[in-house]
Amino acid sequence: MRPLPELTDENHAFWTGGERGELMIAFCKDCAAAIHPPQLVCPRCLGESVTPRPVTGTGAVYTFTVNHQPWHPDMAVPFALAVVDIDGAPGVRVTAQVIDADPEAVRIGQRMEIAFEQSDDVWLPLWRPSR
Repeated sequence: MRPLPELTDENHAFWTGGERGELMIAFCKDCAAAIHPPQLVCPRCLGESVTPRPVTGTGAVYTFTVNHQPWHPDMAVPFALAVVDIDGAPGVRVTAQVIDADPEAVRIGQRMEIAFEQSDDVWLPLWRPSR
């Protein structure tokens, strides 16, 4: 019961890359900046040559929170949400739910890898501790 994003030209690759198991991040071809959330124009150099490309799908927890409040009757709690610094995409952080781990065991600096959950036409990113 998660609200789903509207797919746009800017974000389509990010929200559908999970179908291929790929975390897609936008990069500027002019200045090489990683751009997230995805945009059609680079915020650094204002270049319009922005294209998504797959990154490793790994990173380290920058910060996290453990949610104990069931905001919806069907919501299972507790669960952790982690903000992860993405390897190979300097300055990019992706926030997603942590799976396959005790929410109370998540730690800053912990290594994570991407997983995906399909919901309609969207592939939602999830984090799990690196193996």
